Amino acid sequence: MRTLPTTQRHLLSRFSYGVTPELVAQSQRAGGASAWFEHQLHPGRIRDDAAARVTNWFPSVRRAPGELARTAERGGQEGWEVSADLARWTLMRRLLSQRQLHETMTDFWSNLLHVPAPERKSWPWRARYDQVVRAHALGRFDDLLVACVLHPAMGCYLDNARSTAAKPNENLGRELLELHTVGVDLDYSEQEVRDSALILTGWLVDVFGSYHAAYSPLDHWVGRVRVLDFGDANSGRDGRALARRYVRYLAHHPATARRVAHRLAVRFVADEPPASLVTDLAKVFTVSGTDIKATLRALVQHPAFGDSVGAKVRTPAEDAVATWRVLGVQPRPPARRDSFARAALGQTTAMGQRPFDWGRPDGFPDVARAWTGVSRVLNSFDVHKNIAGGFYPTHDVGYRPPTSWLPRLPARLGEVVDAVAVQVLARPATKTLKEAVSARLELPLGYRVRHEDDLPDWRMVPLLATVLDSPAHMTR
Repeated sequence: MRTLPTTQRHLLSRFSYGVTPELVAQSQRAGGASAWFEHQLHPGRIRDDAAARVTNWFPSVRRAPGELARTAERGGQEGWEVSADLARWTLMRRLLSQRQLHETMTDFWSNLLHVPAPERKSWPWRARYDQVVRAHALGRFDDLLVACVLHPAMGCYLDNARSTAAKPNENLGRELLELHTVGVDLDYSEQEVRDSALILTGWLVDVFGSYHAAYSPLDHWVGRVRVLDFGDANSGRDGRALARRYVRYLAHHPATARRVAHRLAVRFVADEPPASLVTDLAKVFTVSGTDIKATLRALVQHPAFGDSVGAKVRTPAEDAVATWRVLGVQPRPPARRDSFARAALGQTTAMGQRPFDWGRPDGFPDVARAWTGVSRVLNSFDVHKNIAGGFYPTHDVGYRPPTSWLPRLPARLGEVVDAVAVQVLARPATKTLKEAVSARLELPLGYRVRHEDDLPDWRMVPLLATVLDSPAHMTR
């Protein structure tokens, strides 16, 4: 893999799960990283056969909620197993997908509009919820918000699925305001929170039963409601149109624009993004009618984006997928429980993050201080070593031989480290990285490597692992 200019590597890294030789070649064929980014904004135009085949590996992700519930009731695959397969399916898609920007944005919105998995009330609907997020991830936020807030998975998780005129539940009405849209800084009252919940009554699911979802007009609360500047007589039993108008109102609220802009800036720019960036993104978000593509274009064109190289720490799950991708791991259909496509979930869990497994409705944190503890770092180092050496998992997977990373020989150790860094990091090795490899291998940088036997696997694996342990790999 050739060395990339910093600006191009930065763009590819922020909007993918790791820069690989294949990704570099894709961007070059597209005409550069900016052209690649624009092409990625239209995932429907990109063939994605390998990622599509992953669904056959985990059949539960396409089964109907009622079928999943009946199977669990009869002693078959239980909710925690269905949720684990959804997480595995997600990781394999992130590894294999040609639609890398779409995968990153699906992750972003899933985290903002978070429904955990496993979760005891919503699990039969969780894979269907994922499909809704994916369908709207690069469309308009107002469409995405309506589809997610009124989805049975969200209703089950935040108890709107059992919220009726007789017994209204405020959980979703509150979180819709506090987490999904305007935030906590606006001065809305407890009555407004209650009205928010009353607007959403009637969207019921047979939780812990058949999991059938239906709208029940008789269970919709009727009467005047007001939340912020949104008011309605709410005089009819069928409140579906009212609920959609209300959610769209919140999607277009100026406070929502600022909150979404800030979340995007934290995700793709810096833990503490410049206020000017947030202001500019909020303006584009509003003027465009909550258009996600337009907002992302404005983000990558903003000077703050270019100034943020190396400013974001990878989460454990991002680190694992980036490691698999850049080392060329080739998963195959899982035939046993310890096959790579199944056991890989254990790696991200050991590193401290399993997809969707965040118990609170606010989603995983996206700042360095949450992911730079000693335990996480040491567990990441362990995963880097296992993947570099192909030590685990070993079933139904192909690994690249460690010595295949060697450049044309003879070469000195320092030159070898440089060649490996260009392949793994898309940039030359720093002096610090070279010295770290030299110390770990207990060999001088001038050590002459004449043939593969001079750097056998037991030395190439720690060399590769040291490159992966570097800040250059553990940031994006």
